[in-house]
Order: sequence, then structure tokens, then C-alpha cells
Amino acid sequence: MKRELISNGNPLEDIIGFSRAVKVGPYITVGGTAPVDENGKTVGVGDIKIQTRKCIEILKAALEQAGSGLDDVVRTRILLTDINNWKAAVEVRSEFFRKIKPVDTIMQVSSFVNPEWLIEIEADAIIDEA
Repeated sequence: MKRELISNGNPLEDIIGFSRAVKVGPYITVGGTAPVDENGKTVGVGDIKIQTRKCIEILKAALEQAGSGLDDVVRTRILLTDINNWKAAVEVRSEFFRKIKPVDTIMQVSSFVNPEWLIEIEADAIIDEA
């Protein structure tokens, strides 16, 4: 199967060796997506709702670049530095996924590379190649 690498221009992609997303056949996997703007600056410092929305917007753009969209998402993973933020995070998530209803995992992690990040989100999607 053809392997397509999806980039959003993050300079660390080439330094570390990662892609925003990878598409193989009908499968698209979007890696841990942090709440950053196009300049790599954290969006919504201290605000879980703003950060959650930004993560989902970045996920959506990566999926669209791969010829997909949020309607094709079958799994999300929400990683939080404070599990007490889960209700606020899923409130925002529900705005995008309430009707799609992908499976979800919510977990707490000790920290992210950038301590300003309260959340990262991953997603998997499957598209109809017909």
C-alpha cells in the first residue's frame, strides 16, 4: 500500500523524523497534536477549552490534507496533564464529534515537551477509497 506523509511545516518534523499524520491505504493516523499556532507558540495558555479547540482544528486540517475529515474519525485519544480537566476538554470535543461518536480514550500524563500544554489529542480515521 502507498504511504503518504502529511506535514504541517513543523521544523522538528525533519529534525526528529515525524509526520503530523500518515496515510496508508484507507487508514490515517494523526499523532499527538498540541495546541500551537503556525509559529509554534502555545495557544490558550492555562485554558483547556481553547487548547482543546486548537488541537481539534489542527487535527481537522491534517485529515483534510490527507483527503479525509472529522467525519471519518474512528478513534480519538485525549492526553491531559490534569485529569480534572477532562469534562471541559470533552465538552469541546463533543462539539465536533457528538454525531460521529468515535471511540475515545482519556488519560493523564505527567507532562508534555512544553509545560504550557495542558492537552494533546491523537486521532485515527478510515476513509472509503471507492
